[in-house]
Amino acid sequence: MLKEAKILLVDDETDITEFIGFNLEQEGFLVEKAQTGEEAIEKAKVFNPDLIILDVMMPGMDGMETCEKIRALPNSNNPIIAFLTARGEDYSQIAGFEAGGDDYISKPVRPKVLVSRVKALLKRKSGKENEKEDEASKVIVIGNITIDKERYIVKNQDDELILPRKEFDLLLLLTSKPEKVFTRDEIYSRVWGEDIIVGDRTIDVHIRKLREKLGSNHIVTIKGVGYKFVE
Repeated sequence: MLKEAKILLVDDETDITEFIGFNLEQEGFLVEKAQTGEEAIEKAKVFNPDLIILDVMMPGMDGMETCEKIRALPNSNNPIIAFLTARGEDYSQIAGFEAGGDDYISKPVRPKVLVSRVKALLKRKSGKENEKEDEASKVIVIGNITIDKERYIVKNQDDELILPRKEFDLLLLLTSKPEKVFTRDEIYSRVWGEDIIVGDRTIDVHIRKLREKLGSNHIVTIKGVGYKFVE
């Protein structure tokens, strides 16, 4: 299943896309390449990738803006988006997550490490898609919030929202058991996975974005423990 996955590489440095592409193709992945944000958006429409490795610093449209535009594409495969950059500062990671990114890979990266990270991300995506197949209901309704799990759409009363993947997964987890307090460690494990390393402020950023979109009264902070969802 993983070997059939489609990966779009986006970087203005062709030697990087050729190097990464070669290593991924050796593992059996289907790879497309783009050198600009504009080209990436057009290829994403046609190629419909499962995962996008996206450089942050590109001339013209940068990776952040490209990510936001790809997330807004209709009928997309809701791909995992991993930012590739030499900038490892925490503020850059936060900006990437706010733009809709799922992971953050720092350059330079060893081929085996990159391939391992890609496989972990794809397994996570595959697991989340498969584990819900047998559920009777594909729609969750809690108060004025409606969550369509198949279409990745959330409605807040009459306002339709298309959330970045991690925001959606986080909301889905919190609403799976309203009033239950999910610890930060539990959220990290179930939303991001144990194989993925993220910054300490990652959950806080995503919670803040959800509150901005759904209202601040739905997600309650339990100081020193975690968060819970209330109607």
